[in-house]
Order: sequence, then structure tokens, then C-alpha cells
Amino acid sequence: MSNNNNFVSGSHDNSIIIWQVIGDKQWDCQQKLDGHQNYIFCLLLNNFDDLIISGSHDTKIKFWIKKDKWQCQQTITDHTNSVYSLSLNEQQNELISCSHDLQILVIESKKSDKQWSVTQKIKLDIFGFRLCFINDRQFTYQPYFKEQMYIYERDSNSNQYKKIKEIFVKFGSFSDDCLFPQQFIKSKCLLVNKNGQNVNLIRKKENGDFLIEKFIEFDTYNIFGQLSNDGEFLITWDNGSNEIQIRKFRE
Repeated sequence: MSNNNNFVSGSHDNSIIIWQVIGDKQWDCQQKLDGHQNYIFCLLLNNFDDLIISGSHDTKIKFWIKKDKWQCQQTITDHTNSVYSLSLNEQQNELISCSHDLQILVIESKKSDKQWSVTQKIKLDIFGFRLCFINDRQFTYQPYFKEQMYIYERDSNSNQYKKIKEIFVKFGSFSDDCLFPQQFIKSKCLLVNKNGQNVNLIRKKENGDFLIEKFIEFDTYNIFGQLSNDGEFLITWDNGSNEIQIRKFRE
């Protein structure tokens, strides 16, 4: 969390735990959130640390809000298969999700009652494990087992998202895993996109083009990681090396 040292975890035991630091590097379970009926595949915190959004193998997206304690405010049930990835836009009022059901959902927040509603369902030719907002009008989506990443943009006339281009990315694997979300660092215009055995670092240029600046190939597709919030460090773990590896950004 941004405002304190707490962090949130989701597990194959179907639960979400809020962890609080106590004493010298000791962590305690502050609260356990039960509500999903299957594995937690993706978790999001908003910028204000007062909203947690979770996606699960049980096909549901849940919105958890902080009052005296965390509680489930709303559940979206429009997906019909595992929910793999979630992303919030810059304004934090729009959510996208992708699932094994060959759909991307666009879900918007109403300021009046703080409820979320599905405003668009994008049909896909193949499911994917990850997607990410680039800004309030554009997002990226990585289909499974493909060397292309899709770019979607909101059409000014219909106000609906449409695919506008495909970008070549490295894959190099026979399979993939969902537990390494796409991430865009606005200050560096840098997108990290894990695809199979490769981690692609992609720069968004001023003219709107996307260009692979570097790709890191591993010996396995079981890679997990994240960029630091400032984009200075890439932290990964993979089951080939069994190491936590830290790479530093250089221009």
C-alpha cells in the first residue's frame, strides 16, 4: 500500500489477506477476506488504498472497500470463466478485465453511488492472461501463445474500445502462466509484458508507436515479477534459476 507498510496477498486457498507490519520486520494478518470460491488470480489496489479489486478462478470480480474493516461492496458476475487480469485507468474510474471466456469487460464507476457497471464486452478470438491501461483511452492486451500484442483505443464517435493495431513481441515457449501482470510506468513510457519465456520491455514513443527496447529470455515460462513504481528496477523470480533477480534500468 502507498500510505503505509501494509500489503495485500491473494492465494490458492481462495482468501485475500491484509498484512500489517509489527515490530522489527514482523508481519501479522490484520484481516482475512473470504468471499471467493476459488483461486485468487489477480489483485488491484487503487491509488488511495481504499479499494481492493480481486479476480478469481470462480469467474467473479469483487470490489472491497475500507470502512471500519474491509468488506465486499459489490460483485461482477459477467465473466463465465477464470478472471486472469485487471487494470485501472489513470482516473481510477474505469476497470478492464480479461478471462478464459474470450471476453474483455470494460467496467465503469458511477460517482453518484460508487457502484461499478459493465459498459462494454469485447469479444476475443483467443483468451489472454494480461492486459494494461496505457492511459484513459488506450490499453494493451496479450493473447495466449501469440507473438503479437493487441492495442485497443476508445473510438471518439462510438465511445467504445476497438483494436487498432498489433505489435510484435517475443514469446519463445510452449506454454504460459497468468501470474506476472502487465505494467505501464508513465514516467518512463515503459510497458513490461511477460509472454511465455520472455519478458518484453516496450517503449511507447511520442508518435504513439510501441517499440521493444529489450527482451529478457528465461529458460522457463514460470516467471513472476514486477517493475518498481518508478521503473528503475525489474524484480523477477523464475523456477529455472530459483533466484530473485534484480535488474537496474539504464537509458
